[in-house]
Amino acid sequence: MDFVITERQKKILKLIIEEYIKTAKPIGSNLLCKRLHCSSATVRSEMATLEDNGLLEKTHTSSGRVPSEVGYRFYVDHLMTLKQMNAEDMLKLQIIFKNQQLELSDCISKSLQVVSDITSYATVVLGSTSHDNLLKKIDVVPIDEQSMTVIVVTDKGHVEHKNITLENVSLEEIEKTVGLINNLIVGTPIDEVSSKLEFEIKPIIGKYVAQHEQIYNAFYHVFSDFTSPHTTNVVGKSKFLNQPEFSNVDKIRQVFTKLEDEDTLREIKQDDENNITICIGKDSNIDDDVTVIKTKFKTATEEGTLAIIGPKRMEYDRVVAMLDFIKQNIER
Repeated sequence: MDFVITERQKKILKLIIEEYIKTAKPIGSNLLCKRLHCSSATVRSEMATLEDNGLLEKTHTSSGRVPSEVGYRFYVDHLMTLKQMNAEDMLKLQIIFKNQQLELSDCISKSLQVVSDITSYATVVLGSTSHDNLLKKIDVVPIDEQSMTVIVVTDKGHVEHKNITLENVSLEEIEKTVGLINNLIVGTPIDEVSSKLEFEIKPIIGKYVAQHEQIYNAFYHVFSDFTSPHTTNVVGKSKFLNQPEFSNVDKIRQVFTKLEDEDTLREIKQDDENNITICIGKDSNIDDDVTVIKTKFKTATEEGTLAIIGPKRMEYDRVVAMLDFIKQNIER
């Protein structure tokens, strides 16, 4: 930043951004005069200086100003005051994390659903099981003649389950396969199980199991889904339709395409374990009018990234507080 900004200019910029976040309407000098008890000439002069420095932009449709990408970045880095979460938001999230019946993955997805509902922003969780989890056992529970639940348990007590469908395969054949997996690859790091299945189980399964190909493919997909870093949840994409910035059909199509693209979502991954990162506009890799706020979480059994995606005109202070609260509860 190669310019100096005065305290009054900071105050005006902060007011403009926080008012624009609430209203989505360009901010004129009249509102600022009332708040700051300054003359309109003084406010207009200060706004012109902020515009010259690239912190504000003029719109075509109004004499008011809106924050620029540089303005939002300056606000986030220098002017934003972090808020305590309000009691209502906190209660909604506490109910989820205090529910002893929920698996951690369910707590994460449900809490992000709550955040999406509260804020009208989209939320994403990218997760993977830590390398230091070892396979303890797998189990199969029949649901009916063709469907069953495969349960995967690690030595750290992490449990995942997935339903599979196998046609014309006897339970005996499935139990043989489970026995082979439990005998040969228990103790393997969970993220190496898929390759062990490929190179150690697949060559010998045909000797013991008649419908080996169908069964092998089903179990391979179970472990691939469980062990590879993957997007476990994208919630609230449609919330973008509620934001005035995305009323243009081409614009919303472009954003939706990015949010459905696995490569784009993987780029959201957060590597910094301690911080919340705010990626504004071009830095979001999604759209110039989008902000991504993200943080990493890590437990004994899992690690991943939580992200909240919305317009640049986002309630930054509120979102950062929520994201930090969820991270602390996951890692507790």
